[in-house]
Amino acid sequence: MLKRRDGATREQMDNPDCDPEKLRRTYEQFPLVNRAFAGWSGIYVKYLRPLLSPGRPTSLLDLGCGGGDVAGYLAGRARKDGLRLLVTGADPDPRAMDFAGSRPASPGVSFRRAYGSDLVAEGAAFDVVISNHVLHHLDPPEFQDFLRESKQLSTRLVLHNDLRRNPVAYMLFSVAALPLRGSFIREDGLTSIRRSYTPAELSAVAPPSWKVVPVRPFRQLLIHEGNPQAADD
Repeated sequence: MLKRRDGATREQMDNPDCDPEKLRRTYEQFPLVNRAFAGWSGIYVKYLRPLLSPGRPTSLLDLGCGGGDVAGYLAGRARKDGLRLLVTGADPDPRAMDFAGSRPASPGVSFRRAYGSDLVAEGAAFDVVISNHVLHHLDPPEFQDFLRESKQLSTRLVLHNDLRRNPVAYMLFSVAALPLRGSFIREDGLTSIRRSYTPAELSAVAPPSWKVVPVRPFRQLLIHEGNPQAADD
């Protein structure tokens, strides 16, 4: 079942007509799921904290931020370290932005209902652009647009954190998510694993200037560093 990527099945939460109560519960449960599986603590320490300063603020854009928990987490980690980080969470889904706006305010975090293309058109720029578990949601044209726009918006680093398709991950998540009831977490999580790429597949579809970094146990990073205007062959 997992030998080939399932690019056809869609996550329930991506359906504009999905159950609003189950969607709200999904956003509520995302912080727990992301703390357990997304690995942002290690990503922050290795990739983000070295770019931060106690003096000059560093700007970070979280594209496809969903309910905003990753944006809040990163701002909080930087604040605890005495470093200045200004985080903008952007998502085109009004349901996500409604939920993010209902969360307790986090210093240094703001939210915008916007696509990456909207921000590019405005001439926006950020030191760092990230995303969390977005890549596998995108069809091929959306995928290429997302990479191009994130690169245009970043002046220093782009870091897309995503799942890595693996049968062990599928089995473990199927069991681990059983207690998370009343939401789309388990059903959509399993769909997301089936939709996710192997490192070789991700390398094959990403332009040459992007680097795939597998991360244990079942994740991977797609990274772009350097001149945002560098052309992809």
